[in-house]
Amino acid sequence: MSHHKIVIVGGGSAGLTVASQLLNHQEDLDIAIIEPSDKHYYQPLWTLIGAGVFPKEESERMEADFIPAGATWIQDKVASFDPENNKVSLASGSDVGYDYLVVAAGIQIDWDAIEGLSESVGRPGTGVVSNYSYDTVDSTWETIKSMKSGTALFTHPSTPIKCGGAPLKITYLAADHWTKAGVRGNIKMKFIKGGPGIFAVKKYADSLTKVAARKDIECVWQTDLVAIDAAKKEATFRNLDTGAETVEKYDMIHVTPRMSAPDFIKQSPLAAESGWVDVDKHTTQHNRYANVFALGDNSSLPTSKTGAAIRKQAPTTVHNLMAAMNGMPLPASYNGYTSCPLVTGYGSLILAEFDYDKKPMESFPFDQSKERYSMYALKAYGLPRMYWHGMLRGREF
Repeated sequence: MSHHKIVIVGGGSAGLTVASQLLNHQEDLDIAIIEPSDKHYYQPLWTLIGAGVFPKEESERMEADFIPAGATWIQDKVASFDPENNKVSLASGSDVGYDYLVVAAGIQIDWDAIEGLSESVGRPGTGVVSNYSYDTVDSTWETIKSMKSGTALFTHPSTPIKCGGAPLKITYLAADHWTKAGVRGNIKMKFIKGGPGIFAVKKYADSLTKVAARKDIECVWQTDLVAIDAAKKEATFRNLDTGAETVEKYDMIHVTPRMSAPDFIKQSPLAAESGWVDVDKHTTQHNRYANVFALGDNSSLPTSKTGAAIRKQAPTTVHNLMAAMNGMPLPASYNGYTSCPLVTGYGSLILAEFDYDKKPMESFPFDQSKERYSMYALKAYGLPRMYWHGMLRGREF
């Protein structure tokens, strides 16, 4: 069994950022990163790729280029955790021991949780598309671009999802494209969400509601997609309050699939009842195992699952982990900050930033609930560069 001072599970946004920041603080730290994939994706770009702004290749890099110098990359999957004995078991059958563990394995996309979805999504002729996979994201743009009339449905499930605003963004972008193409009047649009309203923070919700009204998008709340019949182009929805099911005909349906904590976390002693890694919401330290920390999408931190949240969670985790290693009290506290760059059309964006209490925490000296080109440019051109060249390299903002 190999052993490392710190083992980080996951080489995505959270895992690489934490590893880089730790090594920036102390370059001789013995860190191993467990990550099976040889590719790394900047997923926030997938909304714009699904709307035809960028080719999907723009979001893809080689994982090896971002493993920080000094870290050991274990290219394998985690099978199980044994926190009582400070070890992780791998799919290959070997074990890895640790003094400290950071769990940053991201979120699991449950394609099979909606009947008929996995076999139809991204397939030509089905009308079923999704921005939530590198393999299917270009089907969204192909379908939007070729649609001239009919019914377009856009769904948002009742489960937590990565970037809660993304299902709405592609809805607005599609409406904008069809308006520019002169066919918007021939297309009926519905946004159907398994939640009580358009957005959790009133200041931004008020603006987003006006955008939906202006674009003539019908909004339906408390309603989950449960099944797709691609042959008939019919989608079955269930009302979460009454349990009643309805069937909607569609020509195009953009599906945001259900999501959950990865199975190997759900089934482990690290999981809370919810399935997410059970951590203190301010320190990111595990509530039962003091040498375990978790952040990002797989954690129980009760905030939106976004890269911007990770940008603030990572330094908290790093400072607290280093204090724990030195037997000191944990100095850093995370306030739930997250950000959702809410694209409202080609060249316009509302930048939502808020904390655990759903209070706006805005970075700029103007009202960010207003649609602006400058904020769209930040998302499309500024943030990807900040991600690849800053955040993943361990720069603290």
